[in-house]
Amino acid sequence: MFPTKESERLSSIGKTTMHREFCDPRSSLHLVVYRRSVLCVLPLVGALLLGGCDEKSQAAAHAPPPPNVTVVALNLQPVPITTELPGRTSAYGVAEVRPQVSGVIRDRLFTEGQDAKAGQQLYQIDPAPYQASLDSAQAALARAEATAAQAQITVDRYGPLVRARAVSQQDYDSAVAALRQAQADVNSAKAQVDTARINLDYTRVNSPIDGRTGRSSVTAGALVTGDQASSLVTVTQLDPIYVDVTQPSSTLLLLRRELASGTLRRVGDNQAELHLVLEDGTEYDHPGRLQFSEVMVDQGTGSVVLRAVFPNPDGVLMPGMFVRARLDEGVVNAMLVPQQGVIRNPRGEATALVVKPDDTVEQRTIRADRAIGNKWLVTDGLQNGERVIVEGVQLARPGTHVTANEVTVEQFERPSSGTAQAGQPQAPR
Repeated sequence: MFPTKESERLSSIGKTTMHREFCDPRSSLHLVVYRRSVLCVLPLVGALLLGGCDEKSQAAAHAPPPPNVTVVALNLQPVPITTELPGRTSAYGVAEVRPQVSGVIRDRLFTEGQDAKAGQQLYQIDPAPYQASLDSAQAALARAEATAAQAQITVDRYGPLVRARAVSQQDYDSAVAALRQAQADVNSAKAQVDTARINLDYTRVNSPIDGRTGRSSVTAGALVTGDQASSLVTVTQLDPIYVDVTQPSSTLLLLRRELASGTLRRVGDNQAELHLVLEDGTEYDHPGRLQFSEVMVDQGTGSVVLRAVFPNPDGVLMPGMFVRARLDEGVVNAMLVPQQGVIRNPRGEATALVVKPDDTVEQRTIRADRAIGNKWLVTDGLQNGERVIVEGVQLARPGTHVTANEVTVEQFERPSSGTAQAGQPQAPR
């Protein structure tokens, strides 16, 4: 049966009515469809929410625990401040002994390496030629004195005669001139005697200073000449002895200010007391004096040489030794932080990681002026009683929680603790 126009019109009216009912939110059909859609979506949303909560709970369950770090509690304490100045020893006096007259060495009168006193005879040059010269000079002096005596007698005789006009004035004047010439000859002869005696004394080669003799360059029988270039022996004065320290000129200015303010202990006018540490690490028994006078600044390096004087009665110090002069600058109240707990930031500032009471990490910028042993002297940036991380620094981050294991500085420095041992300082990282 074929559709008629009437049936097509009715079908079209029915579709239009159903479309209006579905699109109208107030219609019952629209509400039924909406409710069914909501009921289908709700389970999906709930499943998604439950899945997200499970992921968060699983992530919390698998989160790593706070890192374990080792901390030390810091305390203010009196710290003696010392400055070590590296330097080298130099002799207080050096005398290169040379002959002043020529001749043959007859005797060597000292033992190499032993002490000699000023004026002690070291060599004997053959004195025979110089003794003969002295005898000849003395004979010439006697002859000149005789001539002068004869001239004096002539002048005394001509004096009354010239007044009586028995002798001419010219003869009297000639006699007076002869007397004066004879007296000059006497003085010249005396000088020749003194010269001969001095040269004879020079045959005795003596030590000019107190000191220790070195190696002799000649033996008995050697021919030497007066004022020769090579020395016979070198005598070195070792007591006292100098210690020359090269430092920047700024260090010299600082030491002078501390000396003027009384921070450094005075032992004399413009002098400070200091001690010496030898090459093997032992301390020298006798304190010395640091002098600040007569110094010049090197224009090329900006450094200055400071000179200290130390007594050396036992001869322990020898010229050329490398030593460290320790200068006591006083006592300050500060904190000593192990060097493992101090870090340098990109700007070069010293920093430390502090564990607060709630076990969170805070980074502090501190003032670490100098190293004392294997610790840094901290004068600013930390408070008394605060805890600083010394182990596990690379695991801790500012603002994070950590598990702090607190130890004392003594416990941290023990070799069994696995940390840096005392006496082995490390450079700040």
